[in-house]
Amino acid sequence: MAARLQVRELAHGRVEFSAGSYVGVVRLDACEVRVLPKHLGEELDVLRMVEFAAGHGVPALDAARTVREGAAPHLRDLVALLVTEQCERLLARGVRHDYVVVEDDLPAVRGRLLPDRQVLRHYGRLDRLACRYDEHDTDVLDNRLCAAAVDLAARTARSQAVRSRARRTAARFAAIAPTGLGDLRTALSGLDYHRHNSHYRQAHHWAALLLSGGGIADMLAPGALASRAFLIDMNILFEAFCTQLLREGSTRTEFAVRGQSRHGGVLHNERTGCSYSEVRPDVLVVGHVDGEPLRRPIDIKYKLYDSRKLAAPDLYQASLYAHALGLQPGGGVPTCVLLHPGSMSASRESIAVRRWDGTVSGRVRSVSLDLPSVLGALGGAERRSTTSRVFRTVLD
Repeated sequence: MAARLQVRELAHGRVEFSAGSYVGVVRLDACEVRVLPKHLGEELDVLRMVEFAAGHGVPALDAARTVREGAAPHLRDLVALLVTEQCERLLARGVRHDYVVVEDDLPAVRGRLLPDRQVLRHYGRLDRLACRYDEHDTDVLDNRLCAAAVDLAARTARSQAVRSRARRTAARFAAIAPTGLGDLRTALSGLDYHRHNSHYRQAHHWAALLLSGGGIADMLAPGALASRAFLIDMNILFEAFCTQLLREGSTRTEFAVRGQSRHGGVLHNERTGCSYSEVRPDVLVVGHVDGEPLRRPIDIKYKLYDSRKLAAPDLYQASLYAHALGLQPGGGVPTCVLLHPGSMSASRESIAVRRWDGTVSGRVRSVSLDLPSVLGALGGAERRSTTSRVFRTVLD
């Protein structure tokens, strides 16, 4: 928690909170701290980014606006409401049944008799037989994950409307899947989607977000998951959102968008003859222009560069990507794009890397992405044209 939300006591009883790139809510003993997004219109837009980055499209979230109780909607309550809505749809459609292995003592043989267990527990008895059989039941992992999430929403949502709605759904899921979920990381790693449970994907997506406290990275960390904090790292979310945006914009083109591609031969240790370290750009666009190859590395930063200069560390990193991975058709100057949030009307910076003799060896070009307008277009008929426009802007 200290790395996400830093608290500093000031004079005259004042307290300063610093959250860095995180947005969400933290419940303390004496107060509740809400961190709002600085590059977006409202917290609903954060959830739109989460959904689009997961490849599910942009949710309408119209029902989520009913959470308003004289103030802006609570980010965690919005996620709790989305979990409840998805679980309600599953109940209306009919929850999934699957075969579950059950071991029980029965008066007659069912399935397979377990001789070792029979001898140890019921030696000499014929009225109690230890059996193992398959039961067609609803108490399966798909429903247990939903049950755990909607139960958490019913107990912890701040909005009375969300709590009431979640309680009704949680009561029905408690009867459907009474077995506890157990460790969340183990449960998520055991999910396998196919034609029988593909309609559970969105419900599980929001359930995992709520149960993990907002951070997917928390599921990979040792120890207990945070329960009083719901914080989303906008650095990770913005990178995932832009990667999905570029992938969708590159459809029906001859370009391929590779996210987090690894390049081990760029930094080379000449003493040992081995790779020194990997270079991994956020996105690498590969394709051809008029028959000539093009490689365009893209570095994605959740920083507002409209009113200030590009930071030197970001320029150094993007310059390395341009020199090592960039390839311009016709022998042009290799270029790396630095994609960041901002106004579409902002002037684009183009920083040239010059050798000692004045010749240009690389270029870093900044492109700003107007998140509110892009998110608004993604939810309507302009989605394809918007993604294509952003992709063309990045390729220039």
